[in-house]
Amino acid sequence: MGQRQHTITTTFVPDLPARIAASLAHVDAELARRYPGDPGTRQPVHTVYVPADAFAADTVRSWGDRALAALDEHTADAREFGAVLGLPDGFAVPVYERVRAKLQREPVEDLRIDFEDGYGHRPDTEEDAAAARAARLVAEAYEQGTAAPYMGIRMKCMEAPVRDRGIRTLDIFLTGLMEAGGLPDGLVLTLPKVTYPEQVAAMVQLAEEFEKARGLAAGRVRFEIQIETTQAVLGADGRATVARLIEAGGGRVTSLHYGTFDYSAACGVSPAHQSPDHPVADHAKAVMQVAAAGTGVRLSDGSTNVLPVGTTERVHEAWRLHHRLVRRSLARAYYQGWDMHPAHLPTRYAAVYSFYREGLEQAAARLAAYVAESTDVGVLDEPATARALGSHLLRGRDCGAIDEPEVVAPAWGEIERLAGRVRRSE
Repeated sequence: MGQRQHTITTTFVPDLPARIAASLAHVDAELARRYPGDPGTRQPVHTVYVPADAFAADTVRSWGDRALAALDEHTADAREFGAVLGLPDGFAVPVYERVRAKLQREPVEDLRIDFEDGYGHRPDTEEDAAAARAARLVAEAYEQGTAAPYMGIRMKCMEAPVRDRGIRTLDIFLTGLMEAGGLPDGLVLTLPKVTYPEQVAAMVQLAEEFEKARGLAAGRVRFEIQIETTQAVLGADGRATVARLIEAGGGRVTSLHYGTFDYSAACGVSPAHQSPDHPVADHAKAVMQVAAAGTGVRLSDGSTNVLPVGTTERVHEAWRLHHRLVRRSLARAYYQGWDMHPAHLPTRYAAVYSFYREGLEQAAARLAAYVAESTDVGVLDEPATARALGSHLLRGRDCGAIDEPEVVAPAWGEIERLAGRVRRSE
């Protein structure tokens, strides 16, 4: 006998879904506008700040050479380097080799020419000349293939005493790039010491005016915001300010950078305890993280001011601290940070590479199981987790921690799809 067919009955009238859709159309539009998701582009693992007067044509290469020199002076080989940092067995050699190759090939991923704290107050003629020189050197570096993947300036902030100077420096720098052939794809601009959304809106106005004057596409000039004041985290009205800063950016904000020392000092933290792992830092970054989630705005942790200089014992101690802090940030999903000295580069890349390589086998296996709808790995992953696994592998590939041939299944095209690197509507 055939199986009995059951009639499916419903109660809602046929046009109800359409009426619900109409009532939620504005919500759908707001979700799409405010939360577009990750842009799918490469994020640098760090940012290096160089004072404008110290920036030179060979700065990127010089940092790499100085990092390699520190590595050679203070460690004999991969085994010793791994022992200093406490790298797991089997990881010291591949991590060390990749670190050396990175320092030779691409020592700096993101470089910011600093016209703010690292530069200070100079005569206007001097800063004018430095801004024009920075534009010329950046343009030449991109033309000659010697630039870091991302480069730009940190201007002075929008507070009244330095506002005009910051605007003029930005104008000279951007104009110089245009005169030299146009804005490079890797251009990054940093707006520091933001306290109110109106300051971000003012930066947006500057970007719009420049685009109109130079015939650029709307939205071409984007920027990152430094979160280094308490008002940027919690406003006088008791509301979290970070989300309002992102909204004031009108889609132009690319990232939020935590400023360890300004923020810590503003909270009254004594200098001996100002660090990226202090509780006030964790609170600020947690607020930043939630505010930026889903918006496409990325996060960067701050830096340590403990430099790997002096005796080998002191260098090793500073390396262990830096390595621990970078690993801690990565585990908390802060995939970028600041580096203040060339000798920080070996431990930056060692921490990043070991983080991604340690997770490689498990991430690949879980992704393959997810695609095959298998439970053989003992973990049942949700779609959101599968996307996170894909992002983990893609970040590792982007920075040089892993190579595509090391991940054989699923294919990289599937990994990119799972990581959400295509539009949701496609």
